[in-house]
Amino acid sequence: MRNTLLLSLLLFFSADLLAQSPAPAETSDPAAKKILDRVRKKYEGYKTLEVAFTLSSEVPGEDIQVQKGTVGQQGAKFRLTMEPQIIASDNKTTWVYLKSNHEIQINDTDPNSDNGFFTPRDLLRRYEKGDFLYALSDKVTEKGKVLTQIEFKPKDRKSEYSKIRVSIDEKTNTIVSIKGFTKDGSRHTFVITKMLPNKVFPANYFQLDAKDFPGARVEDLRM
Repeated sequence: MRNTLLLSLLLFFSADLLAQSPAPAETSDPAAKKILDRVRKKYEGYKTLEVAFTLSSEVPGEDIQVQKGTVGQQGAKFRLTMEPQIIASDNKTTWVYLKSNHEIQINDTDPNSDNGFFTPRDLLRRYEKGDFLYALSDKVTEKGKVLTQIEFKPKDRKSEYSKIRVSIDEKTNTIVSIKGFTKDGSRHTFVITKMLPNKVFPANYFQLDAKDFPGARVEDLRM
């Protein structure tokens, strides 16, 4: 369960937010929308994006768990690297390397699915779709930077998240962190430590080759 929650925050919003339940007619904060529009415009200007991050999980009664990783995206293609696994998709095929099992799983990429994967650019597209209500929350100072916080509330009452808090540096129009508050009392925080826009990726970066994982068992689950 913890790993599922970690990945769902890492991917910014879990797949259960794709199917919306009816919600009261409410509107979001226009001031927050202006900020999000500026940030979205900046991210959508990038042809590619690579982000290094830390992901912290606070589960009641347990020690804080911290993981580091990177995620790169070019259009619908992506590659996520974390300690437990590597996930890559060239928008036709998706590969998952599970380090603990030393196994590679291969699946067809569903063109109608977001695969649960969202980079900062995808987050900013998602708010436009009306999946969330959002409003300005606070201004805080972290590491000498004044950050504007916007809170998102999923309209889907079945979502495992009660709210998601996004911290934005308005001077650079970039997302600094995302914190998810789950209904079981857990807190999961995704902090961007480095961002490289318009990076040139190798041609096969969004694929996994079994030759690069000697001895790994390959499970080809494609239809």
